[in-house]
Amino acid sequence: MSSNQATVYVVDDEIQIRNAIGSLCEETGHQVRLFASTDDFLAETLTVGPSCLVLDIRFPGTSPTGLELQRKLAEMGVPIPIVFISGHSDVRVSVEAMKRGAVEFLPKPFREQEILDAIRHGIERDRKRLEREDGVREARQRIETLTVREREIMLLMAEGLVAKQIAAKLGVSEVTVKVHRARMMRKLGLRSPIEVARLIDSVGLQAEHVDVRHA
Repeated sequence: MSSNQATVYVVDDEIQIRNAIGSLCEETGHQVRLFASTDDFLAETLTVGPSCLVLDIRFPGTSPTGLELQRKLAEMGVPIPIVFISGHSDVRVSVEAMKRGAVEFLPKPFREQEILDAIRHGIERDRKRLEREDGVREARQRIETLTVREREIMLLMAEGLVAKQIAAKLGVSEVTVKVHRARMMRKLGLRSPIEVARLIDSVGLQAEHVDVRHA
């Protein structure tokens, strides 16, 4: 399966609801996984690529509720977008679900277009998250190609220092700084100090406490 193909997980104890949503999603070209309980879903290995979880609020027996599953997924660091569906009108529960980041909360019965729109929104949100993560991973890989000196200069540029100031801080000549800076910018594929600052911010690096022992 292509990592770009979206997967929709449907968790509902009502087989008619599961199958109906599953059929709609298959018709729109999505991969579909159906589950009768939250326990069954937790035992599943999630696929690679954008996805969305359509989740009922209440389940019979000892299975976690929809809200409990939402909290558990957050604790596990699983950022899958969730579209809640419910046969019970509960404003408090819907507000809590949305506060915790749910894409939508739809009361049953809902229109086909409503659920499809919510799922499309969830998949798009997840696709953008994956793109951001890919960008951070690629940025980190580029940064790893830098020498110690090039990395120092990169961090000082992000603080807003110009070549002369960087040279003074590192105890090297301004020409040396410019040579290393040019190589660093070329390796990173950047053109301006602003782009350098954005790159550092995107990967979560800190510009303080630059090591100058290699001067």
